[in-house]
Amino acid sequence: MRTSGSAQPARELTAVSADGTRLHVEVHGPEDAPPVVLAHGWTCSTAFWAAQIGDLAADHRVVVYDQRGHGRTPPSPVCSTDALADDLEAVLAATLAPGERAVLAGHSMGAMTVLAAAARPRVREHAAAVLLCSTGASRLVAESTVVPLRPGRLRTWLTGRVLGSRAPLGPVTPVAKSVLKYATMGAASAPHLVERCARIVHACPRQVRHAWSRVLSALDLDHAVGELRVPTAVVVGTEDRLTPPVHAHRIAAALPHSLGVTELPGLGHMTPVEAPGVVTGRIRELVVTYTQLKEGA
Repeated sequence: MRTSGSAQPARELTAVSADGTRLHVEVHGPEDAPPVVLAHGWTCSTAFWAAQIGDLAADHRVVVYDQRGHGRTPPSPVCSTDALADDLEAVLAATLAPGERAVLAGHSMGAMTVLAAAARPRVREHAAAVLLCSTGASRLVAESTVVPLRPGRLRTWLTGRVLGSRAPLGPVTPVAKSVLKYATMGAASAPHLVERCARIVHACPRQVRHAWSRVLSALDLDHAVGELRVPTAVVVGTEDRLTPPVHAHRIAAALPHSLGVTELPGLGHMTPVEAPGVVTGRIRELVVTYTQLKEGA
């Protein structure tokens, strides 16, 4: 298998969303392999999925894309869950053949993207199964534990101020890495993984970070969970401060076809980076169970 360090995009293309936003898309792996579509989260980019690309692209067609304003996709004046859904539909239309079924996996805001698009025609057409990593559907600010206070109005207000800050993140210093590790990763996370996540997050323009923080602070996708009618697995770190396990269990309980919650002890919010083998393995299981076996039946 190729390693994440040596994986190169097999193909790059542009998907055009409903409002004209041009989305950077990469397709890795054999063209005739079973497809997997990965959607990254807030302040991240396609680079976030390096470990999954490096493993899966040996025998899967792996589609990754930059959310609007992130990575190589330019910012847009429109930031909303409807826009996220439009963007996912555009990526599916640009990379999958009519009727072709794929496993969709999203992390954080990427998983929220899948929820937001759950009732959309292209998701209904193309989704064979879904993996939701480290995410929530509502009450993100109120239930975050980034600020170490008891639940209540003060913690919610302070959390909103912290996550919605317009301040630049600046260079990736030891202090910056410590802050990011506390907020987004488990205490035992390896230094090179903290470094990788810090460089990805710090590369996100602060205006983009702030614009999407406003969308996330008002997020209400509880109604959308019931629209995700394909087999869906949920993964969460037990020490996730941004989307604590309460979110994962609430979503799983409301899913029409829930495959349950996998809790990863001691891990934080960045589960695809912190536990790449577990997340990649879960994607592989979904491909085998819900795409390959169905096609061969």
